[in-house]
Amino acid sequence: MPQYSDYIYFGDNIETFDYFHKQVQNVLGVDLKFFSSFETMDMYFQEQKDQFFSVVFYEKGKSLVKDLAQLAKLLLYDKDTLLILVGSDLSRFEKQSYFDAGITNTISPFAQPDVFQSVKKYIHLFFEATAQREKFEIATPSFPQVGIPFGKRIFDIVVSSVLIVLLSPILLFVFFAIKLESRGSAVYKSKRIGSGYFMFDFYKFRSMYPDADKRLKEYMALNQYADATQHAAPFSPSIHNGEEALNFTLDDLRDVLIDDEVVVRGFDTGNKQKKAAFFKLEKDPRVTKVGRILRKYSLDELPQLFNVLKGDMSIVGNRPLPLYEAEMLTTDDSVERFMAPAGITGLWQVEKRGDNGSMSDQERIQLDIDYAKHYSIWMDLKILYKTFSAFIQKADV
Repeated sequence: MPQYSDYIYFGDNIETFDYFHKQVQNVLGVDLKFFSSFETMDMYFQEQKDQFFSVVFYEKGKSLVKDLAQLAKLLLYDKDTLLILVGSDLSRFEKQSYFDAGITNTISPFAQPDVFQSVKKYIHLFFEATAQREKFEIATPSFPQVGIPFGKRIFDIVVSSVLIVLLSPILLFVFFAIKLESRGSAVYKSKRIGSGYFMFDFYKFRSMYPDADKRLKEYMALNQYADATQHAAPFSPSIHNGEEALNFTLDDLRDVLIDDEVVVRGFDTGNKQKKAAFFKLEKDPRVTKVGRILRKYSLDELPQLFNVLKGDMSIVGNRPLPLYEAEMLTTDDSVERFMAPAGITGLWQVEKRGDNGSMSDQERIQLDIDYAKHYSIWMDLKILYKTFSAFIQKADV
């Protein structure tokens, strides 16, 4: 683990720095160093190389090329440097470019104070990920990223290779069907947290329109307008959490994170700190016609076979989680679930209590922990059998 932490703001907007410095002091209880010259910050990094865990709030510059070159140089000094981009209104190309250069998260220059609470949790998650990766690198040098046992890894390579070959006609058909219906990449990549808090690119067939977030906001705007004029809207987003249903207004969108599967919104629990609520969308307007078929038969999950072949995850294991969900599971009573390999299918997915969402989050976490403690090749084969049985029954229906 690093000897101490260092918090840095790089940019030339002194007003934004003053605001961030105040929030970082109030929420994280630390001072924020300010650098307006990259050369000066670069010299500082050289002097302090490998001596600390650093968090850098990197202000988006006018030149993307210059930013990417500077970010790449920062990452050369310390593997424990967490880069957070300060900026807004990023294009899809800019987002992908910054993430490829080492940025792991973004924050608006005008972020509300409660957003910094989430940043605090995210930094804690990064600490945990670093510590767990170091443990796995020592324990399993052959597979340092996820710590998959040798026998299980060989099984994964054989099974994923065979399935990719056998399913190649379906993979190609789905690929071209997605491309024909809408523009954009046929394969969707998102950051997920797997075994040992290892972060990797998680592959799925794209089941949504490329402008999914814009479409959702437009439907929400129409719904709000209809409520104000007492007319029926062409679409009313039904957002469910268990038995509770909510409708978001445009004001709520500041607190909403739109992902490929769920909408996440902060809600007030009466305490000073907001928690996150996860909502599934019924008749999601972001999903394409092809995407609805893919989701119905879980065909959108097939590209994860390439994740298995790469070693990011296993055929059977605990599902890898999005960052915002993983950051909520860093306490002692849930962290054990990350000690098992990440997987395409797992124990709780084949439990009958999980049908129709009847299983609680706590029950799922407990089953993940049970799998982490007791998994074996025979247990994996049993789970695989139940998975294929459930899929066949679903297809027949």
